[in-house]
Amino acid sequence: MEWNGVAEYKAPSVRELLDNAAAKYGDRTFIKFLCEGRVEERSFNRLREDSLAVCRYIRSIGTEKTHIAIAALTSYEYIVFITGILISGNVAVPFAPTLSEKEALSLFKRADIEMLFYDNAFNCTPAIRDSLNYKIAPVNITGDGLLDGIVEKYSSTSEYASLSDCETDINECAVIIYTSGTSGTKKGVMLSMNAFVGNIMYDEYVDCFGENSVALSVLPMYHCYCLSGDYIKNLKDGMTVCLNSSMRDLPESLKTFEPTVMRLVPMIAQTLLKLVKMKENRHPELTPRQAAEAVFGKNIQWLISGGAYLDPELVTEYGKLGIFLRQGFGMTEAGGRVSVPDTKCTTESIGRLTNMFKARIEHGEIQIYGPTLMLGYYKMPEETAEAFTQDGWLRTGDIGEVTESGELFITGRRKNLIILSSGENVSPEAIEKKFAQYEIVSEVLVYAENDRIVADIYPDYSYCEENDIPDPGSVITAIVKQMNSGAKASHLIAQVNVLTSPLPRTESGKIMRKKVEI
Repeated sequence: MEWNGVAEYKAPSVRELLDNAAAKYGDRTFIKFLCEGRVEERSFNRLREDSLAVCRYIRSIGTEKTHIAIAALTSYEYIVFITGILISGNVAVPFAPTLSEKEALSLFKRADIEMLFYDNAFNCTPAIRDSLNYKIAPVNITGDGLLDGIVEKYSSTSEYASLSDCETDINECAVIIYTSGTSGTKKGVMLSMNAFVGNIMYDEYVDCFGENSVALSVLPMYHCYCLSGDYIKNLKDGMTVCLNSSMRDLPESLKTFEPTVMRLVPMIAQTLLKLVKMKENRHPELTPRQAAEAVFGKNIQWLISGGAYLDPELVTEYGKLGIFLRQGFGMTEAGGRVSVPDTKCTTESIGRLTNMFKARIEHGEIQIYGPTLMLGYYKMPEETAEAFTQDGWLRTGDIGEVTESGELFITGRRKNLIILSSGENVSPEAIEKKFAQYEIVSEVLVYAENDRIVADIYPDYSYCEENDIPDPGSVITAIVKQMNSGAKASHLIAQVNVLTSPLPRTESGKIMRKKVEI
């Protein structure tokens, strides 16, 4: 795929993907989900029919471009409604359903929300319902008979049929996704249809996605990583997608759907590996692969990780189970993924650049350029200007390198760099990664305080109990002493805080960083 600049690249629209998938795959099953203990299935044709009905329903309310919020867990209704928004020419603005009333009121106002779709996981309080200037009252998309009623009233044979005959400008904003970040104010990333769909049009590298593959979607679709990867890309590739709306349902979903591939974050990979180890311990007659199949199902082949650092040791452990685990890299500001893994990538890399991007290193920072970069942050011109270089490259904020073959490596975050009074630059991530080899350490956060390096460590108390370790603090202190013995003076950990509760995390599962105090 050749491209000479953002303006010259043209991706299909979501409507085109929807039409093409229905024409090619028809009544084949696209979506599976559990409902009251039974497996429900929806075909490519059914998704198209339902989404077009929602499109007509939305446009019957008004045809002027509208910012429409959707705050709900992953479900078939979620997919239908967000698709309906996207093909209706409006702007989809997904939010976590866990938003507090205060957050929702603030973000909805900042995003100029005029319609709201939600489910029972979102607390649509009277203040949220009444205080904003909505075109219609907020709609619970999982309400009894709601979707069926919309599909019947706004069908292709109804008086509203022509309302879905609308064109969308692929260069205009189609999605606004508010990035959680690890600190600071949330920013609304504006993505055009060209960026949102174009980002999944790469064809190379990963060979785990095909018409016969079954994906289990476990991450929330209000994040770009899951929405574009588990839905939009799988729609293009003709895969079957099984939905898991809650982490507590994951064991049952794995057993029921037996996927071949999953996109996840390292924390989920670690949790599932522990379950496999427990199976091995309780059933020594099982081979490692049999123990893995008892947890994942017999078809699991690939796990694609993103969102946080993936310990190479975890990759090795999964390899022993016959499961290929690798990590990719992406940013909402880049439309989603930037690099994807392949079988030749080293365990330390974050994948290989797709043919949608070029990368360069400037002052240690990875900067990228391609046709799927964001339009900017909604109503935040100064922050938008800061995100780009003068010649239009996106600043990733990550420190690292790129090889001639396109493999990316990250060593830390530029904004997290600790600059000591001595002038030494210290990457907290580089120190944190050293703890990955110790099973007793569950979570670690390194930061500076009073010109000293401090580590907050949350032990794996289950591991301590299983291995009869009554005082994890003394073990961790010994580990830090050993690490310090071979470290540079600037990288010495001066203080260790052993925690009794997990570190706070963002909505996407990333550990929240403390403000560095020198």
